[in-house]
Amino acid sequence: MNKFTASKAQRLDKFLSEKLQTSRNQIEQLIKKGYVKINGSGIKKGGIKLKTGDIIEYEIPDIEKKETKKVDFDIPILYEDEDLLVINKPSGIVVHPAPSVKKATVVDWLKAKEFSLSNLAGEERFGIVHRIDKETSGALVIAKNNKTHEFLSNQLKDKSMGRYYIFLLNHPLKEAFCVDKPIARNPKNRLKMAIVQNGRNAKTLFIPIEQNLGAAKLYTGRTHQIRVHLNSIGRYILGDKTYGKKEQNTKRVMLHAKEIYFTHPNGKKLSIIAPLFEDFKNELKGTPYETKINNLNRKFTTFERLCKS
Repeated sequence: MNKFTASKAQRLDKFLSEKLQTSRNQIEQLIKKGYVKINGSGIKKGGIKLKTGDIIEYEIPDIEKKETKKVDFDIPILYEDEDLLVINKPSGIVVHPAPSVKKATVVDWLKAKEFSLSNLAGEERFGIVHRIDKETSGALVIAKNNKTHEFLSNQLKDKSMGRYYIFLLNHPLKEAFCVDKPIARNPKNRLKMAIVQNGRNAKTLFIPIEQNLGAAKLYTGRTHQIRVHLNSIGRYILGDKTYGKKEQNTKRVMLHAKEIYFTHPNGKKLSIIAPLFEDFKNELKGTPYETKINNLNRKFTTFERLCKS
């Protein structure tokens, strides 16, 4: 066991976070798993107040490595520095491994590239800050260290991190509008989400771009949010056989996370653009879209009032 001696009265989690140079979330996991003692006694809560002279003992367990699937693809990196990277995820790739997922995931790709976060609690971790669906392509930000992960996760919670999506619809949008309807698991089909009265609040701003090309800004991050909110107004994204017609010629869901914006840990404001993949471009069929999907922030600012409650 490693030891520290408290030099003043303060919270245990704050004390260890400063001493071990890691996030409080990581410290909380270490404590919950029984790897921390105060004066020889095990504790379960990080909020315990230390007294001057208290002896804090802690143990760092070995990281349990999980099986890695063979990666036969690469993912474009849009931005990278010592703290984070932003990738342009292709459609068809799952972000996180799961028992039902048989193919390599974004996490497997990160392992192959040797991107990993340190983890004091003994579990292998990777810096996925947010998720996008398997069939959705586009910008995904990944933290390279625990402090950056916590910093970015807090922005996701307080809504200062945001994403703009573009999509192709079965029918064009006639005007910009806001959908503010709660979402939960569909009680009749567990594979789908739906508008449910007592569900979690969900808000999306939609604007038309050109013909059947539209864009969306998320104010919340619910599963299938854009697809469910579009379904509630009688629209569906081309290629979406879950919420649209079962028989379609489009081979993928035409939904792309075009832009992500957030504040870097160094204080700099970043806005990263994810170029369209060829499969999306091919579906545009000559639509003069290029200049109209740039500066999405400016376009959405014009209609922000529609989502003000």
